[in-house]
Amino acid sequence: MRRPMAQCGGRVVRRAARSPVAGRDRRPRRTLGRRPGGGPCGGAPRRRLDRGRHLRGFFACLYFAGLRPAEALGLRVQDCHLPATGWGRLVLAKSKPQANKKWTDSGAAHDDRGLKHRADEEGRPVPIPPELVAILREHVDEFGAHEDGRLFRTSRGGVISIGTYCEAWKAARHLALTPEQVASSLAARPYDLRHAAVSLWLNAGVAAPEVAERAGHGVDVLLKVYAKCIDGGAEISNRRIEDALAA
Repeated sequence: MRRPMAQCGGRVVRRAARSPVAGRDRRPRRTLGRRPGGGPCGGAPRRRLDRGRHLRGFFACLYFAGLRPAEALGLRVQDCHLPATGWGRLVLAKSKPQANKKWTDSGAAHDDRGLKHRADEEGRPVPIPPELVAILREHVDEFGAHEDGRLFRTSRGGVISIGTYCEAWKAARHLALTPEQVASSLAARPYDLRHAAVSLWLNAGVAAPEVAERAGHGVDVLLKVYAKCIDGGAEISNRRIEDALAA
């Protein structure tokens, strides 16, 4: 099993635990700041699915593209533009949320739905950096895709369960982190990779509307959830105000 978190080392974005009380500011937890690794491309799969290796690209999608886990599970090879060099693009079309079989339209554990905050059949384009392009090209080369195009699936072609990818993430944390970090809330859940992505974009100075568009949020929700976790925001704002006053 590869260590998806071992290559994510770097600065930590501080994020407070979210309040369960409705109406209060819901502040995300502490998450990682960087970085899973990359590789080359090809066509047909050459080996059986190995859960740890097969989920490397799944976790990378959460961090580098800010996808929700259900969106990554619905990602198809036809949704991916993966050039040999430079930035690529995902055009998300489907989501595979997990629920009780009694409450899904299909009677299966995972429903086949459109995207949150989008009309039916409306996709969401997400630019992806070269690191993720390389990881996904390597994934396609090594594992191929399901007959319906899905990149991430079980050995029998099913949808990967929450329990499966959370178990793999838990094992990766024990391999990659110190015992003190394992005992902390640092990147405690796979979903924290998405939080880390959005926090990173905001800290990098990407405009809030653009971050919201990539993450599939409304701008108001984005600012409410993430405003408190922007690292160094006060100092940056002070410098900008000083520059404006001196102009």
